[in-house]
Amino acid sequence: MLIWCSRNLFLLLLLLMRTVLLLNIFYDVFFQDGSVVQSRWELIRTALEGECKSSLDIRDAILSYNTVHAKRWDFTALNYLCTEGMENEEVQHLFNVTLPKMMKLVLNTPKICTQPIPLLKTRMNQSLTVSQEQIACLLANAFFCTFPRRNSRKSEYANYPEINFYRLFEGSSSRKIEKLKTLLCYFRRVTESMPTGLVTFTRQSLSGFPKWESSKKQLTRLHITCKGTIEDEGYGMLQVDFANRLVGGGVTGMGLVQEEIRFIINPELMVSRLFTEALDHNECLIITGTEQYSKYSGYAESFRWKANHKDEIPRDGWQRRCTEIVAVDALKYRNFMEQFQPEKMIRELNKAYCGFMRPAVNPENLSAVATGNWGCGAFGGDTRLKALLQFMAASEAGRDVAYFTFGDEELMRDVNAMYRFLKDKCVTVGTLYFYLKQYSNVVSKHLQRPNISLYGYIYDKVNTNMDPEPSPSDSNLTTAPSPCPADCH
Repeated sequence: MLIWCSRNLFLLLLLLMRTVLLLNIFYDVFFQDGSVVQSRWELIRTALEGECKSSLDIRDAILSYNTVHAKRWDFTALNYLCTEGMENEEVQHLFNVTLPKMMKLVLNTPKICTQPIPLLKTRMNQSLTVSQEQIACLLANAFFCTFPRRNSRKSEYANYPEINFYRLFEGSSSRKIEKLKTLLCYFRRVTESMPTGLVTFTRQSLSGFPKWESSKKQLTRLHITCKGTIEDEGYGMLQVDFANRLVGGGVTGMGLVQEEIRFIINPELMVSRLFTEALDHNECLIITGTEQYSKYSGYAESFRWKANHKDEIPRDGWQRRCTEIVAVDALKYRNFMEQFQPEKMIRELNKAYCGFMRPAVNPENLSAVATGNWGCGAFGGDTRLKALLQFMAASEAGRDVAYFTFGDEELMRDVNAMYRFLKDKCVTVGTLYFYLKQYSNVVSKHLQRPNISLYGYIYDKVNTNMDPEPSPSDSNLTTAPSPCPADCH
């Protein structure tokens, strides 16, 4: 059953009228004079109808229809995994059972995916629902690097993430080895027993945002903890993916932080890279229904695949797992003080608000947001500022917050104390933004970290009853938000 569909007939018709279709994998191979050498599909079929008994066979198969990359692509990591990185029994099962079934999935692509795949392009409010079998088929294609014109930043898909797995196969980093173990766990699972559910990908683009300084909204409820993770403790909540604007970030490369980890333990997320154009400042990607297939430990260099994971999350009426993930991309800062500039804070508020807001849903029916240190770490975000910005966006959207500090007890205490203080003083979202803006003015001349901390400044100003007076001309929204498809909450 083919299920390339939007959530209702209107959106499906809109999709058919407005969507540029993704070119499928069946390109021909040409000489420079334009004459056809051989059907690309015939090359793929010939390569994958044979046997793969070693990593060298996988390499030869992939390069047979990617000849232009033969001198550049490196399969060191894949070779190490197959010769030294797994137990002999696992290697035998991979080559005798799992890989042949993966190859069969690729060969059955015309039967499983009978239509070109719609692109979720920028500035579109649009949904795409696919079966888990179709996703498994597409990811098997990604493993064998069959997608054409997706291996270069100079192609027509330069504004889309990479989808082929060739970067996962190169180098000798332990990160690549552990990623491959995690993804092969997924392929073993789905080739042994194909899941029968659906997954929905929704691109949401908002045209209107709050006037933050004039907001009268009170802060919603907060639960904050230094224990647990978003994926383990966030059941029933909107779970935040600390995303890259190219969703998945470095999942097919060296990246192995929050987003990349979520994408490899829930590999069905990875198929979004095939059809999701880079996110703009007013956009997010909402994914409903993916399963978790692996358990893990560690983070970045310490990440290790641990074991198979059986997802027990119930399914909704669409047969989607009731796991809702939203990809929102934070800004990357050149220096610490840049993030306190008003325009940068507004951008982050609007981005988080876009991820949390559902224009077509009554806020009373919205779940809490499960989030944490969004845009910190490599992106240079200040954890204490980012916490406040996310509280403000969630409050404006009408959602409570479950905040995970990932083992940072001091941050948990500081943020919780600030939240309780703001609640006790009945500080609104607008008033809090005013204080953030004033802090920006105070520290704007600093190139490094200022002498006065953000929280220290807020404590001082609130206690001295500094009363901001927003402009009477401010309205709550610049324009009405665009309608978007309803989804699972």
